[in-house]
Amino acid sequence: MSDISASPGRTRDPGKERTLSRRDFLDGIAMTAGLAAVGSRDGLTAFEAPTTGPEMPHNAAPAPGAAGWHGDTAHALSVPHALRDGRFWEYAGPAVPTGEHYDLVVVGAGTSGLTAAAEWLRAAPDARVLILDNHERLGERRRGPGHAPYDSVMCDRETFPVETLVRYEPEGTAERWISRLPVADRARADLLRLYRDAPDWFPRLSAEEKQERLAGLTYSDFLLKVCGAHPDVERFCRTMSSAAWAYDTRAFGAIDAWGSTHGRTHGHAHSRTHGDARPDARRDAHGSDHGPAHGWARGWDYPGFGGLGLDAGKPSRFNAPSVQRDWRRRPGDPQDPMDPMDPVDPLIPGPAGAPVGLLAAAALDRPGDPVRLRLSSPVVSVRDEGPPGGVSVGYFDGHEVRTVAAGAVILACWSMVVPYLIPDLPAEQRRALAAAVRLPTVEAVVRLRDRRAWQRVGVTRTRWTGAYWYATELAEEDRGPVTARLLAAPCRSELGPAEGAAEGRRALFRTPYRFLEHSARDQLARLLGPGGFDPDRDIEGVEIRRWGHGHAAEYGRPWHAFYPDGPFPAEVASRRFGRIAIAGSDTAVGGTGGAVAAARRAVAELSL
Repeated sequence: MSDISASPGRTRDPGKERTLSRRDFLDGIAMTAGLAAVGSRDGLTAFEAPTTGPEMPHNAAPAPGAAGWHGDTAHALSVPHALRDGRFWEYAGPAVPTGEHYDLVVVGAGTSGLTAAAEWLRAAPDARVLILDNHERLGERRRGPGHAPYDSVMCDRETFPVETLVRYEPEGTAERWISRLPVADRARADLLRLYRDAPDWFPRLSAEEKQERLAGLTYSDFLLKVCGAHPDVERFCRTMSSAAWAYDTRAFGAIDAWGSTHGRTHGHAHSRTHGDARPDARRDAHGSDHGPAHGWARGWDYPGFGGLGLDAGKPSRFNAPSVQRDWRRRPGDPQDPMDPMDPVDPLIPGPAGAPVGLLAAAALDRPGDPVRLRLSSPVVSVRDEGPPGGVSVGYFDGHEVRTVAAGAVILACWSMVVPYLIPDLPAEQRRALAAAVRLPTVEAVVRLRDRRAWQRVGVTRTRWTGAYWYATELAEEDRGPVTARLLAAPCRSELGPAEGAAEGRRALFRTPYRFLEHSARDQLARLLGPGGFDPDRDIEGVEIRRWGHGHAAEYGRPWHAFYPDGPFPAEVASRRFGRIAIAGSDTAVGGTGGAVAAARRAVAELSL
């Protein structure tokens, strides 16, 4: 290490000589420092895999054809981590002006950043806009298994003594699928009661008091402490919330479980409300057409609320923002632009006024183009120098810090990074930005030889009760390669969203690719093996998309006592600073679902 420190530009490699870029050097510094910090915190080695999951040879390597890492890679995180640790400017060298000037520079090319750029260009079609992002690729971050509900649940060996796949049949009754669960007899009786005949657990409380009581509980606590359900019931339901919230029911509020269940009665099942489902969404757990209006939860809902007698015509004021938004949607409504599952390539004015996709227009990053997208370009400084210089934005291009000038800047990046970019922010705002929570998520995209095993087994979307990957699904594309998706939520939910996200992120960053690839292959083999699936023969490649700083957590009970009355830390975090507006989704009261609103607010602030 002393040789590298003495001469960061070059190093000797056994058998050959090569030149290292400054990014190579910063990668090494950030990764070494980050892993050392993780190891010192909990005593685990940097590459120790999770304790749960399939057995794997210690020296297992990615299989042939594996596509490798994407998402929050070491390449994408090295510079932000070096900024955080105070090491970046020691090695980065002086900034070099590019001479470029833009009307707007957007930092972050996620939903909020792209929306901000599009909104700006709609208002000023002749404006010049630059979008900077630290990642190498865009358009990968998704949450939840498509837009359809689960058609099956795998009661896996990580949770229950006998691994059992249970399919939800279109004409099946609750008694039928519950009878096949590998749970204790009392758990079957409890679960059936919760779906069919749940009583009023709070008979002496008013409706408002019942909602407030639910707001103080997680859904797991509701099942165990209020309903007195057998622990197997809680274990069976635990991952019901993972697709929509990136944490399980040990962190998911009971009030939002109720709101998700009854909001679907008035809205429609879509990305925010993935639960366990039979294909016929109109029928309840009995296979009858009564539904929740008769106090019975459907087969894919969170059970236990049917007897409370709460108004099913409106959400609770304690419901999280996204639950309230879902409740207001009706069948036939246009797709919600604030939905984080919606594809984002906003339309902007193109040649002769014809609309074009922003990403398509920006991706080439050609001099003279009105909008340019520059990937692998982490921003390291933002300074409002006032007129006539405007705002100076510095980014690292892999070799040196380069600066551009901007009339205005919108920071649509991780809130926790912002104080390192703008050291002069007020202390209150710095604290509010640092308090924002992003939840880790992982997606495995598996290229398959064909889909015949899925057809033989008779499933397309399966929820798992306790395995590393909580969901498996066959992609719905009719053309192109056959692919499967597996989703994981590393958050340590028993610790709550904030602390659980931090612990889960640390665990994720020390989990090697070989474990994630092996566990994805293992779970597909367990699910599809009865259909003749052979992972060695039928898997052509595995791509892991790892997002340690994934989706923004939104405010909600029982974790945020200030919700819903405020004041909200996000309101302080998102204050404009001169010609710099802050619009990350984790500065929106609604979390990731509020990304579009945050972008529009930022554009409006800078237009005043």
